[in-house]
Amino acid sequence: MKIISINAGSSSLKFSLFDMDTESVIASGLFERIGIEGSCYTIKCRGEKVEQEVELVDHSDAVRILLEKLIDLNIIESLDEIDGVGHRLVHGKDKYSSSVVITDEVIEDLDKFKEFAPLHNPANILGISAFREALPGVTMVGVFDTAFHQTMDETSYLYPVPYSWYEKYGVRKYGFHGTSHRYISDTTAKLVDKENLRLISCHIGNGGSISAVLDGKCVDTSMGLTPLAGIMMGTRSGDIDPSIITYVMEKEGKNASEVIDDLNKRSGLLGLSEYSHDMRDVLARADEGDENCILARDKYVRSIVNYIGQYHLLLGGVDVIVFTAGVGENSTPIRKLVCEKLLPLGVKIDLEKNNIRGEITKISTEDSKVQVYVIPTDEELMIARDTLLKLEAR
Repeated sequence: MKIISINAGSSSLKFSLFDMDTESVIASGLFERIGIEGSCYTIKCRGEKVEQEVELVDHSDAVRILLEKLIDLNIIESLDEIDGVGHRLVHGKDKYSSSVVITDEVIEDLDKFKEFAPLHNPANILGISAFREALPGVTMVGVFDTAFHQTMDETSYLYPVPYSWYEKYGVRKYGFHGTSHRYISDTTAKLVDKENLRLISCHIGNGGSISAVLDGKCVDTSMGLTPLAGIMMGTRSGDIDPSIITYVMEKEGKNASEVIDDLNKRSGLLGLSEYSHDMRDVLARADEGDENCILARDKYVRSIVNYIGQYHLLLGGVDVIVFTAGVGENSTPIRKLVCEKLLPLGVKIDLEKNNIRGEITKISTEDSKVQVYVIPTDEELMIARDTLLKLEAR
């Protein structure tokens, strides 16, 4: 059985085609700059990469060319081989606590919820519409980033603001990166044979979030109403005093949206380092003695440690800490710095084992009170798995 996992952005479309009999990737790729000059695509299959500039007026063009190329490159013989399409959907509010077969009602809800994810939900709708048009008889499944976090209780997801804001406007914590955290939870449970597993999942990349997970269910997570909350990130501030917004509005003559834009796009590593949002760049300059980059690195580490400490108490202790996503999987220095700060929790890592990138590895020592793992995330596979489950249930 073959299933395509789709992640549609406002000007991009990322895909992975899976053979679900073996859960192996047959082909993957990215269509970029959709609706923008210089649009192009990259398709990887059989160890080769095909790249080409091509006019992509809209997502329908991208999907049409994608399906044509799957046949032209002999990846599949016909479109009949595609059994299902799974779509990453960013925001399902509190209505969707699991993946669903996409219906007209789901699309209407995505449009209704777009104020909570104005960049993502409309893009998700474009991707769904393009595939519905190209593959009208194929089942489409939606996998929500927010779904995994719907197991949080009111103490975790409500803010200490007027309760009417929640009742009238849906002001609450929703959380994101849920598909990644769920993959980490499932994978860790297979690696660690323990009932009531207490896990802290650290998805740290350009965007980042930390989740407290008890026996496979999310107890709390760092991102909030939007992905701006939580730990410091590549360009996002993470948690700040909200009064900063009105203060800067007055000082710089900006409106609220402009300040929020600064907090989303010009803060975090980029804001403090005044150099780069990329951790690799910041670490290189920090090693050279750049004070701003040292500050950005250390503040980033502290924000992660603070959440791990908080969730350690919330869970009543922690059995496993997992690092995943771009920084988590690949940055030996950041993992080392974070774990050094966790020594009071009994965390100890083997420096030699920590010297890895993108491999499932236990990096803690045998006498560490907490097991520490690096586990590469695979959101595309989770989307494909959920799609397969819905297909089998029909």
